[in-house]
Amino acid sequence: MQQGWLFASISGIPAFLIYAIAGAALLAIFGAIYVHLTRHREIGLIREGNVAAAAAYAGNLIGFSIPLSRAIQQASSIPDLVIWAAVALIFQFLIYLAVQSFLLPDLPGRIERGELAAGVTLGGASIAGGMINAASMTL
Repeated sequence: MQQGWLFASISGIPAFLIYAIAGAALLAIFGAIYVHLTRHREIGLIREGNVAAAAAYAGNLIGFSIPLSRAIQQASSIPDLVIWAAVALIFQFLIYLAVQSFLLPDLPGRIERGELAAGVTLGGASIAGGMINAASMTL
């Protein structure tokens, strides 16, 4: 009897590993695309100690990982996960463009100058958008 529950418990490990690795890869891909699409040198600024850049980047990673986690929960397959991750990625970049276009027109310059308010605003908008994005993903 005890072996039955143990087998049932560990039988999900392969699927866990597949989705965890896919999720980590998709998060890394998002992070790489994000740093290439922004007009400021995100990673270089973070390495130099720019807190505004760190807040913006961290907020974007969190903002993407929220709907990514929802997509992992709902995915029927890895291709299904990738499709919903792509939707989340596009949504996150639309948030970035909205903040840059309507709220903080000189967003890249402000982040480069280390203006923490700009980084926190972008990071917060990304997290809020990620929560709405995740909640909007329905079966």
